[in-house]
Amino acid sequence: MKTNLSIYLIILILSVAGCTGRTGKVNDSANVQPGDTGKAVITFKEIIHDFGKVNEGEKVGCIFSFKNTGTGSLLVNSTTTSCGCTVPKYNRKPIGPGSEGTIEVVFDTSGRNGAQTKTITVQSNAVTPVVLLHIKAEVINNN
Repeated sequence: MKTNLSIYLIILILSVAGCTGRTGKVNDSANVQPGDTGKAVITFKEIIHDFGKVNEGEKVGCIFSFKNTGTGSLLVNSTTTSCGCTVPKYNRKPIGPGSEGTIEVVFDTSGRNGAQTKTITVQSNAVTPVVLLHIKAEVINNN
């Protein structure tokens, strides 16, 4: 009987010793779902840029700055414009939480005259997946 009790005691000690350093959770990774990396939030400093008065034929540009204020990586998927005279450029790399990015926009005023308003549609994986940016200009024709 003493032998059986000794064996049980040794098994109990080894079992307890093997549990040291545990957090009490059955599986620390069990609560994390695949792909659950948080949500990206795209926050622009401004969504409208006014060039003011510009001469017809000029190419003018501006930079729209934004920050990922979310907890997941932000990926700008595409940018489209309302007119071929407006060309956006952006970095296609993921933007981590707290990091910043830019969208550069160049507006070619050739063949334009008067008040101009153009729209840039930004599509991303953010909580608000579509954001509209706007540029304005008063194109002066000196001829």
